Amino acid sequence: MPTSSASPATSRSSRPTIGACCSIAAPLEVPYSEWQRARDAMAPELRAALERTVRNVRAAHSAFLPVAVEIETEPGIIVGRRPDPLQRVGVYAPGGRAAYPSSLIMGVVPAKVAGVRDVIVCSPASSSGQPSDVVLAAAAIAGADRLFAIGGAGAIAAMAHGTNSMPRVDRVVGPGNAWVAEAKLQCAGAVAIDSPAGPSELLVIADASVDARTVAHELLAQAEHDPRAAV
Repeated sequence: MPTSSASPATSRSSRPTIGACCSIAAPLEVPYSEWQRARDAMAPELRAALERTVRNVRAAHSAFLPVAVEIETEPGIIVGRRPDPLQRVGVYAPGGRAAYPSSLIMGVVPAKVAGVRDVIVCSPASSSGQPSDVVLAAAAIAGADRLFAIGGAGAIAAMAHGTNSMPRVDRVVGPGNAWVAEAKLQCAGAVAIDSPAGPSELLVIADASVDARTVAHELLAQAEHDPRAAV
């Protein structure tokens, strides 16, 4: 802190600069070795469940892949439609109230199946300074390319506009809280988004032939999304 006898030059330079603050911050990108550590340390039954989920999502989206189509409407006049993959996609995986490896898988796997070159994941850091181990493990199993420990509206803005350490993406997907949803809406002019997801609303209509446990699992899966979820 400058004293009262400090010169004006000293007083002006006593304020920390952004560069000085950032130089002591931990890197936001989580190295792949941490993903591998989390994957190898997780319970075998949980790892098997995630791997099964990835296989199922990959199989479904492989079947849904669009194909190039051409038609000759008149002699010498060919009209066609060709699906080309995006170069880079950002996936937001929530992690504030709970960890959601399923959200990561549902964002990463379809992008990789479509042929996206780089899939970047952003997820909030836990008390350890990085996303939860189950999210790190899911990133490794799903085949993500890079992962950053950043959440909320800041993560959406970083993916939409790019930073010194994070490249700009072509599309942002993934659910989040109200702040994340609003950030996606505000960034929609700069980057493509999936949709502004809101609190879940779910109604299950069932008769006596339905397994009650299955119904309960569906209700719980939606209720955990947000305190305002209506099931």
